[in-house]
Order: sequence, then structure tokens, then C-alpha cells
Amino acid sequence: MNNDIKITYTPKGPDIEGTSGPFLTSRLMWRELASARELIWRLFLRDFSAKYRQSALGVVWALLMPLVMVGMFVGMNRSGILTIQDVGIPYALYAVIGLTIWSVFTVGLTACTSALITAGPMVIKINFPKIALILAASGQGVVELLIRMVLIALAFLYFGVGPSWGGLFIGLICLIPIYLLMTGIGFVLSLAAGVLRDIVNVLNLALMGVMLLTPILYPITGDSLLARANAWNPFNYLVNVPRDFIVKGDTEFMSEFIWVTLLSVTVFYMGWKLFYLAQTKIAERI
Repeated sequence: MNNDIKITYTPKGPDIEGTSGPFLTSRLMWRELASARELIWRLFLRDFSAKYRQSALGVVWALLMPLVMVGMFVGMNRSGILTIQDVGIPYALYAVIGLTIWSVFTVGLTACTSALITAGPMVIKINFPKIALILAASGQGVVELLIRMVLIALAFLYFGVGPSWGGLFIGLICLIPIYLLMTGIGFVLSLAAGVLRDIVNVLNLALMGVMLLTPILYPITGDSLLARANAWNPFNYLVNVPRDFIVKGDTEFMSEFIWVTLLSVTVFYMGWKLFYLAQTKIAERI
């Protein structure tokens, strides 16, 4: 086995020397990730600055959007257009927590999908590990989460309700699978968007549809077709299990969540591997 592996980035992708031994691709992937740590951080700071520096309200937008969405559903519920059953806590708090968790997926996936397109000139002219672009973009979903956690804290204070302090830490840990699933899909969609630009526009519509069909803003129970479909919907557990721990300190869907976590890890690794192997074609497609 030869462990002396050297990776040199060329316009056509990584040129690898010393390639031998089992699990070679996985070893190279991790080697590339380790070498890109500082670049990922710098790109993340660049993306964060660019996103909020050119906005008049800056990070306030991250707080306004969920308030507007929740306000619409509260209004429809009170006017009888939409009937939302009791959720055990003030509905606005329930919805804000759900939207905050969901934003990890939507904001991060949107950023990942357009990462290669946005950095087109950089991808063409500079030789560097392209994984840095995707992982830096995925961090935007985490930033959105941290900003909106301020809104959640204010909502708890406003309604005079306390979170489950014992389950709060577990709930935050349970957000890791939704991040992994988002990043794994982001790897694939970033490649697809390089070939077909319409992917970005279609994605926004698809995410809105998934949100409305998933119990994120309102519970879906009973024996309806939608309720039965959500028993197989991974987003159902990726959103509601962390919310259950934060609010109640426990969940009834732990076994399903474990299976969904395994799915998320698998999608992340397979998406990462596909992205790594497709690097040689990225520059000529952007």
C-alpha cells in the first residue's frame, strides 16, 4: 500500500500521484477536505458578508421572513380558511421553531445549488478543491438557524413558555442529519445546475411544495392520504423530532429518526463522492 498521495489541481481537475490501496477514493476525499479547511472558512465569510452587506435590513430579513409566513398562517387559522389543531404550545411558537429548522435545509440547499454558478470565473481560472465552495455555501443554512434562534428565544419569552432545558441540547444535536442530507443533495444539484440553470428556479418551487406537504407549519394527523404519505417522508422526522425535544424533551419517533439519520449520512457520502469524481468536468460546464 502506498500512503504517499499527492494531489495537484489542474484546470481539468485533481491530478493524483501515488494512487494505490483499498478505499482509495474515500482516502482522497478526506485528504482533500482536510486540505481545504482554511479555504472553506474564508469562502464562508465571503458569502456571509456578500449576502447581508448589500441588503438595507441585513440580518433582519432572516427574522422578518418567518414572522410574515407565520402571520399568514395565524390569519388563515383565525379567519377559518385553514383549521389548525391544538399543538400543545402557542401555535406561533410551534410554527417559528418548525420554520427555523426547515431553513437549515432550504437556505443551505439553495446556496449549495448555485455555488458553482456564482463562482464561475473562479472555478475556470483558479485551481482549488471545489468542495470548498459547496461546504462554504452549506454554512449559510447554519447561519440562518443561529439568527432565527434569537427569534425563538423571544417567542418563548413573549408567550411565557419555557423550552425543555433537558431536551434542548439533544434537539440541537438532532439537527445534524438535516444538515447532512441538505449538503449531500447540494453536491448533486450544484453539478446539475452547472448543466441546466433552470434547476435553481425549479428548486424554489419544489421546496415550497415540500414545506406545505410536510407537517412543518401545522400537524398532519389522522388516516388521510397525506398523513399516511408523511409516515414515509424523511422531512417529517428531520423537523419534528428536534422540535419535540426542544419543546417537550422527548419524541415518539426516535426509531424512525434513526433510520432517517442513516439515510442522511448515506446521501451525504454518495453526493460527496459523486461531486469528487465529477470535478474533472466542472470547469468545462460552468
